[in-house]
Order: sequence, then structure tokens, then C-alpha cells
Amino acid sequence: MKRVGVIGGGQLAWMMADAAQKLGVELIVQTPSVHDPAVSIAQETIFAPVDDASATEILAQKCDVITFENEFVNLNALSGLAQQGVCFRPKLEALAPLLDKYHQRCYLRDLGLPVPQFFALDEVENLKSKIEYLGFPVVLKSRRHGYDGQGTFIIHDFATLEQKLNDETTTTLNQSLFLLEEFVPFERELAIIAARSVEGEIVTYPVVETQQEQQVCRRVIAPAEITPNQVAEIEAIAHTLLNSLEVVGIFGIELFLRADGKVLVNEIAPRTHNSGHFSLDACETSQFEQHLRAVCGFPLGNPALQCAGAVMVNLLGYENSHSDYQSQRQQIAEISQAHVHWYGKTESRPGRKLGHVTVLLDNHDTELAGAYANNIAHSIESIWYPR
Repeated sequence: MKRVGVIGGGQLAWMMADAAQKLGVELIVQTPSVHDPAVSIAQETIFAPVDDASATEILAQKCDVITFENEFVNLNALSGLAQQGVCFRPKLEALAPLLDKYHQRCYLRDLGLPVPQFFALDEVENLKSKIEYLGFPVVLKSRRHGYDGQGTFIIHDFATLEQKLNDETTTTLNQSLFLLEEFVPFERELAIIAARSVEGEIVTYPVVETQQEQQVCRRVIAPAEITPNQVAEIEAIAHTLLNSLEVVGIFGIELFLRADGKVLVNEIAPRTHNSGHFSLDACETSQFEQHLRAVCGFPLGNPALQCAGAVMVNLLGYENSHSDYQSQRQQIAEISQAHVHWYGKTESRPGRKLGHVTVLLDNHDTELAGAYANNIAHSIESIWYPR
């Protein structure tokens, strides 16, 4: 497998470039816009929406294997290609239970994995009694296409829920496209990146703490300060899930850690993930190289940290502009052991991921490491965001 088709041309595909070069692999990208980050690194680009299956048929003729940068694909339309022998990794059957968040919840629950309580919203006649059972606040989620907090609402009372369900955007989306779940008063949010090879070998990256603001990831601290038992439990969740789906490739698994120490699975991303960006600079094998290794049938690499720890900070848009923020990036790059990754997007808007910075940590004192990582993150943000 030397020519890899990638459906999606955002920064996740763009960050595969160095690994592809290292492994002698060519990337051919299907993406809608000439301005998408991965266009600059692709061997060839097919300009089409990611859910355009006829464009994917053209992509398939140009490569040995097709993988995914995002999950906004039309599996029904792609299944005809799979029946004709097009090789998708992960396979379409591994994605099928995950793309709709209600189906994903059901799949995880049926596997025996710990998840928040939830129900589909099309069972409207029982709505009041079900919500009374969960208790407010509750979380209302789009079943498809939500990411970075889009399509997720924390609801504090029944009147707000009714208003949200009756507002124009929600009504056009159709209530059956939502699920409701309990609000988890977590102590911390965690994540793990795990990869599975064609032969069924699984490797996991260090469990990380993710810090969100307005439901968008702002910072990642690696490794998370949790107990060895919690690490083992999260690694076991990853093994159970990837083996059950017979995945080939890399998955990001987001989790909640409750105050009582209980771990719950929040969401699954069937691809490389923001919580694994630290691996580009901090690990022997980055998540992007690992994903290409898996889908090309190469042996998996070592996911271990090459330093005591790392902190990754997302550089998010805070205004509508066409600036490249050269001065702020330069200041951040001067921080000791900082690695700035700029995605080359031509347009900034609030909340948009424009780049990230990873700072490698030498401090082996775990008591101090967390505070030190947070201090570094705040230093970066004080440079990046206007006062």
C-alpha cells in the first residue's frame, strides 16, 4: 500500500505529510476547497465534497487504500465501492455504528463499556418522565455532524428544551436527529489514542487530560495525572472497542473522569484526533505516522513519550480576519522547547482551529508537572489572545 487516498483535506490530513514522506507513501486527497490545508501537501487532489461518492470512485482508481480524515461521509453511497473491492481502512462496517451518536452510545453500552445514561429524542411522548429520571441539567446532542461543541447544548430546564426543539434550526434538522443524555459532573476530561494493525496488534498512547472551554478543546496535558488502575481501565476500553470493530487505523476515545473515580466513555472519533497532536513532537511515532503505518499494513511504531511530558495548546480563532498572526506565532516559538504548527488556513473566525503549539516538559516531579504545564498553557494563551 503505497498510494493512500484521504477523504477530507483539513489539518488532520495536512499533518500526515511528514509521516508519508518518511514512509515513502503518496497522499491523494478528496476535499472541496483549493484553500484546504492538505491541498498543499497532496500528491494529487480531487476537489469534491467529502460525501461525494462518485468523486471517491475516482479517488479509488488512483490509490491502493482509502482512509478518512473526518466522519462526514455517506456510508451507504460508499458501500457499493467496497463491494467492488475498494479497500477502506478502517472498513465501512467499523464506522457504521459510530457516525450517529445515538447508535454509537447503544453500541458502547451493548459492549458493556461505561457510558452516561441516554435516550433518543424521537420518543417524545415519554419525554417529561424520562427527563425527570435523568434530572436537569441534561445534554442535547446532534446525532450527526457535531464536533468542537457544535450541535451540543447543555439544557437547564424543560422550557429551554422546548424552546431549543422548536427553534427554527432545530425544527428543520428534525427532532429525530437528536439524543438526550445525562449531564456528567466530571472532575476531568480524558482521552486516549489507540491504533490497531491489519494483524490485530493494538498500541495505545499515554492517557491525556483535555481541557475544554465552550466545548472546544483548548489544551491537552500528557500524560494525565491519574492512577495506574484508571490508566489500565482506559487502555482496556480501547482494546475492547478496537477489537470488537476490527478496526485498522487510529481512533481517539474521549472520556469523563467523575469525582468518585469512575470513568465513562464520552465520544469516539474514528480517525486521528486533536487530543493526540502532542505525539508529533513528544512521541517516537506520531499518531499520523501510526495511522499511515496501520492502513498501509506496515508494523506499528512505538507510541511512548520521548520526554517527561508535554502540553499542547490549540491556537483558536477569536475574530473574523485574514491575518496570519506572524508576530504572535514568533513570540510563542521563542518559548523553550515550543513547537508551533500552523495550518495555513486563509481565514480566521471565532473558535476555528488555526494551529497548535506543543511544549515538551522535562520535569519528572508529577506533583509539579501539572501546575507547570498549566502555567505554560496560560503563557501561550496570554500571547495568543488579545487582552
